[in-house]
Amino acid sequence: MSTIELNKRQEQIVQIVKSNGPITGEAIAEQLNLTRATLRPDLAILTMAGYLDARPRVGYYFTGKTGSQLLTDKIKKLRVEDYQSIPVVVAENVSVYDAIVQMFLEDVGTLFVVDQGSVLVGVLSRKDLLRASIGKQELATIPVNIIMTRMPNITTCEREDSLIDVAQKLIDKQIDALPVVKSSDKGIEVIGRITKTNMTKALVSIALDGV
Repeated sequence: MSTIELNKRQEQIVQIVKSNGPITGEAIAEQLNLTRATLRPDLAILTMAGYLDARPRVGYYFTGKTGSQLLTDKIKKLRVEDYQSIPVVVAENVSVYDAIVQMFLEDVGTLFVVDQGSVLVGVLSRKDLLRASIGKQELATIPVNIIMTRMPNITTCEREDSLIDVAQKLIDKQIDALPVVKSSDKGIEVIGRITKTNMTKALVSIALDGV
């Protein structure tokens, strides 16, 4: 479903259906002095976009939704799995220095810490690493498990979660990324990440979808 800008004929069709629905395609075409074949593409577009719905042997009827409502519906249907990125992970015994280097090389703001079984045990943010860097500590000898945020204080999400719900978590927790996880016999495994950049990509894709 896309939120589109309707042309004049499509607006006329919507008004006819709104006033007379349910109404057949033939009846709509008759009111516009056009053939049913001529209207077929417009009716298909309006139905796919969500402005109209159709029932066999009954005809078309107006869904009652405005452009903004259709856009809201579309946003609510977005899922994490459609926009998640590959997670960047480090082992829990990696030094703070090595974690800083990896964060720089991968150009990310969050690292997910896993144990030997690849189970999520912690999260490292830029703030965590910056805080550890202040002072005269030897960063090459301090393991990240000393400074990371540990379970169960980690906010996570799953592939099937609504993207808008995850965006709300990012806002509420004031964080830059969430690990996408799945439960296994070993524990909670990281299978992806959702970041503010992913959210921006989703916003751009929605905007361009109707172009």
